[in-house]
Amino acid sequence: MHALFYAVPVAAVIALFFAWWFFHRMMKESEGTVTMKEIAQYVREGAMAYLKQQYKVVVIVFIVLAVLFAVLAYGFGVQNPWVPFAFLTGGFFSGLAGFVGMKTATYASARTANATMRSLNAGLKVAFRSGAVMGLTVVGLGLLDISIWWMVLRAFYDPSVGQNLIVITTTMLTFGMGASTQALFARVGGGIYTKAADVGADIVGKVEQDIPEDDPRNPATIADNVGDNVGDVAGMGADLYESYCGSILATMALGASAFFGVGDGTAMQMKAIFAPMLIAAIGVVLSILGIYVVRTREGAGLQQLLKSLSRGTNLSAVLIAVLSFGIFYVLGFDGAYGTPEWWRLALSVLSGLAAGVIIGKVTEYYTSHSYKPTQRLAEAAKTGSATVIIEGTGLGMISTAVPVLTIAAAILLAYGFATDFVFSTATLSVGLYGISIAAVGMLSTLGITLATDAYGPIADNAGGNAQMSELDPSVREKTDVLDALGNTTAATGKGFAIGSAALTALALLASYIEEIKIGFAHIGRTSFEVGGEVVETTRATITDIVNYYDITLMNPMVLVGIFVGAMMAFLFCGMTMNAVGRAASKMVVEVRRQFREIAGILEGKQRPDYTSCVRISTKAAQHEMILPSLLAIIVPMLVGVLLGPAGVIGLLAGGLGAGFVLAIFLANSGGAWDNAKKYVEEGHHGGKNSPAHKATIVGDTVGDPFKDTSGPSLNILIKLMSMVSIVMAGLTVMLH
Repeated sequence: MHALFYAVPVAAVIALFFAWWFFHRMMKESEGTVTMKEIAQYVREGAMAYLKQQYKVVVIVFIVLAVLFAVLAYGFGVQNPWVPFAFLTGGFFSGLAGFVGMKTATYASARTANATMRSLNAGLKVAFRSGAVMGLTVVGLGLLDISIWWMVLRAFYDPSVGQNLIVITTTMLTFGMGASTQALFARVGGGIYTKAADVGADIVGKVEQDIPEDDPRNPATIADNVGDNVGDVAGMGADLYESYCGSILATMALGASAFFGVGDGTAMQMKAIFAPMLIAAIGVVLSILGIYVVRTREGAGLQQLLKSLSRGTNLSAVLIAVLSFGIFYVLGFDGAYGTPEWWRLALSVLSGLAAGVIIGKVTEYYTSHSYKPTQRLAEAAKTGSATVIIEGTGLGMISTAVPVLTIAAAILLAYGFATDFVFSTATLSVGLYGISIAAVGMLSTLGITLATDAYGPIADNAGGNAQMSELDPSVREKTDVLDALGNTTAATGKGFAIGSAALTALALLASYIEEIKIGFAHIGRTSFEVGGEVVETTRATITDIVNYYDITLMNPMVLVGIFVGAMMAFLFCGMTMNAVGRAASKMVVEVRRQFREIAGILEGKQRPDYTSCVRISTKAAQHEMILPSLLAIIVPMLVGVLLGPAGVIGLLAGGLGAGFVLAIFLANSGGAWDNAKKYVEEGHHGGKNSPAHKATIVGDTVGDPFKDTSGPSLNILIKLMSMVSIVMAGLTVMLH
């Protein structure tokens, strides 16, 4: 059993090797002309300058939180002493994943544009395999971090003792808070940066001055291209790193708890702990295989390009579905002691995979201009920007139905398969393990799924480089096709991330209960009374804890928590949307000033002051990201202190329900508005510079913070509130 574990660090090394290999191959490609290199260097320097400033702020926050956790662990004894260190490593690896992805993207954009001059397939391969660098870096670093902590904690806690396995896995779970904290700052800060520049560039450049997107005469165009890298690449990498690790760690913690005391010794617990790690390890290899089958032909349209990417992702998904049966069979889930048989747990994985595929396809349908919803949205532009906003808002709301029903079905099926469809308190722990393993299944092929997502900003920057370098218009036409595909894959990736967040957050709710039990141990509570019966803390079930704290809808603490959690989703989105609005206003003022005061910009005789626009976005992002990010950390702490575990469960449930639906709405509305603009630019409804085009530009600017700031940040908010609650569970127990 222990020998199987070493497949996990080996898979991590394989992922990191192929990430290096794809980066090495990309760097061998030519960056093109002197102008192309110069523009790429501007973007690279701006992105690195921003990231350096962001990390300075984040380091201060991490030091403060690590000191707080150290006080709770060493001063009050209500936390495991390893928690401060686990928290710091989670944040470090999350930041590193985003940094590597962004560094790769800033080197890949000019090379993609230059490769597209040869052929569409060459451009697709450079952009996609550069995106794969981040995908494989995320899964490689995630599995490496998990492997290291497993080996370290196993050396200090005897894994042959069942209770120790619960302590090990719940302690590992807390490094997810570090990853989530870093991810939220990266997503919020990067999202504010990129959308302030994007909105400012579009309003003044395209709407007021009638100059093309990414025109070198636009002072905000470099800041816009920098933003694609710091928001959509660095932010997304940190985001999905914490999603990936969170799903694996929550499943390990639930497995250790669900199978505690089952059979002889800890064999069943070890099987349940190793299963998610092995699924993720196999997923790495299959992701690499899928990456190599992505290619297309010259002259391909959006549908053909979508099929090219789907070929890789679908192959990886089908193979992991098949091999999951083998993993559980080899681990020896034979139904002994009333545990689920191997094929039942494999079907739970399959339900998660299927849910991910369905959500991806539905997102594609609602956001790609190859389908009717976005085409109808573009048609609404003929009557003005107001109808575009109304139609896009309605489209986003309608688009939430199928993903929500899909996740609901996946939850019921994953639970049912794990428990032989016995829905009772006796099967609760095993059923929740089934749901959690479904989340691992959904994210098991993240290596290639994230590659399709990270590819989008690279293609977008390639188009910007082609425009600013004044390459042949045919190159820009090809990069626009790649960019339109990137908009769809980005929306699909966001749908995928929020779907996995819903399943993982449900597992984290159960993990919070387990952490409450460990909190009892920290304060020396060996037993408690429920319904007149004395229950040993180590033997307590989730139902025992729920009954002890009266976690029901009739408890006002739970109801208040639900309302606060639902409110948090909207408050957080409102704060981040307003932050983009304020930053964009400053950008608009600066761009207008340059057009007005610097003679010769519009004639191409004078170069704009790109640096001042980069500075405006950087300062705005650094300032505006702090309050909403800290709010996500402070509110769960306060709810735990004031309302106790019952209030915290309500908070997490309310935040999950409202945040999940709101995130889908924002991501799909924003993606549809963006692609409606692309559809008009292809020549429909009057084409570029027509009244319909101007209306879709307004829709696109409204959708920018929807899809790239507030929407994608919500799935981190959901999980970060869960992680904070888990880390602070010891203090909550001590006070209540």
